[in-house]
Amino acid sequence: MNALELIKQQHEEVSKLFKKYEKLGDEADDERQELFEQIADRLGAHAKIEELYLYPALKKDDTEDDLREAVEEHLAVKRLIADLLDMDPSDDEFDAKMKVLQEQVEHHVEEEEKDLFKAARKILTKDQLDDLGVQLEEEYDALMDGEPRNDVPEETEHAAPI
Repeated sequence: MNALELIKQQHEEVSKLFKKYEKLGDEADDERQELFEQIADRLGAHAKIEELYLYPALKKDDTEDDLREAVEEHLAVKRLIADLLDMDPSDDEFDAKMKVLQEQVEHHVEEEEKDLFKAARKILTKDQLDDLGVQLEEEYDALMDGEPRNDVPEETEHAAPI
C-alpha cells in the first residue's frame, strides 16, 4: 500500500474511534477507557512510524519547517495521552482532555494531508511511496502487537528529531 494511503487510512480509523467516544454517555466508564486505549495505541504507533520513517524521507530545505511543526504537534498529542494514561475516565477532566486531544489530532491531520502529502508526492516517486508504505505498515503492525500507548510517556520531554 502507498505510504500516503496508509497514513490516511490510519487517520480515518482514529477519527471513527473519536466519533464513537463522543457518543458514549457518562455512565460508560469501561467503554470510555477501552476507546481511549484504542485511540492512544493507534496514535502512539502512528506517530512513531511517521517520525522514524515518513518524516525523514520528506526532509528537504523547503519541508523542514512543516516537519518541525508536525513533530511539535505530535509532542502535544503525546503529552495529552500521557496525562490521560494517569487518569480515570470518571475524572471530571477526562472528557475535556479527550476533546482537546481530538481537536489537536484533527488539526494535525488536516495540515499533514494538505501540506506534507503534497510535498511527499513531489519528493518521492510512486515506487518509493509504495516501498515506504510497506515499511510503515510492517512497523505499525509490529508496534500494535503490544500496547504502544505505554511508550508515550517516555516520549514527552521533547519533540522527535527530524
